[in-house]
Amino acid sequence: MFTGIVEELGAVRSVDAVGDGRRLVVDASTVLDDVTLGASIAVNGCCLTVVEWGDGWFAVDAVPETLDRTTVGDLVEGDPVNLERPLAADGRFGGHVVQGHVDTVTEVAAVADQSDGSRRLTFRLPDELAGQVVEKGSVTLDGTSLTVASVDPTPGTGTFDVALIPHTLEVTTFGRRSPGDRINVEADVIARYVAGLLAAGRIPATVPAPTGGPTQIESEEKGAG
Repeated sequence: MFTGIVEELGAVRSVDAVGDGRRLVVDASTVLDDVTLGASIAVNGCCLTVVEWGDGWFAVDAVPETLDRTTVGDLVEGDPVNLERPLAADGRFGGHVVQGHVDTVTEVAAVADQSDGSRRLTFRLPDELAGQVVEKGSVTLDGTSLTVASVDPTPGTGTFDVALIPHTLEVTTFGRRSPGDRINVEADVIARYVAGLLAAGRIPATVPAPTGGPTQIESEEKGAG
């Protein structure tokens, strides 16, 4: 489990094809402090397994499923990447629950600089995440825990915005993002499970309107006297 608080900006050192998959070597420092073989590291929000490491670098393998569902397949030598290790049991929980399981890919629709040095980014809202990205809720974009500033849920053309302070722009990849860039999206895990339960019919989509009569509890309380 991750928190969406990026620990450092790494850089892709190399990308090599391995059959239909890829092996990526990433330059890093902080996330290597306690690295072990088989450890998990979130790379732009995608939980990947360390298969090799050395002084100032680590390697991960991305299978075709990962390449199909994330932007990992877009990465090339020199690209910056957001990196985070899983949350330690005694760690500070600064973001929200992030699984590192990317739901889908979206793209930057617009970037607007603000007078205070912050920046407002607009993203296309994938139809499959409608209802799971809500105003003032949490969303993970390229591994970064962000608060949704606004949502336009119009099917097919929906968008959502986030507002980023200068610090976030400096320590993550978002200071380099421009319209058209592809971004990994992970919906809030609670919203994801609610959507799954609704789809399975395990919880009602609507709540029956009150009839105006007394509830069972009210009837029992009146009868108890």
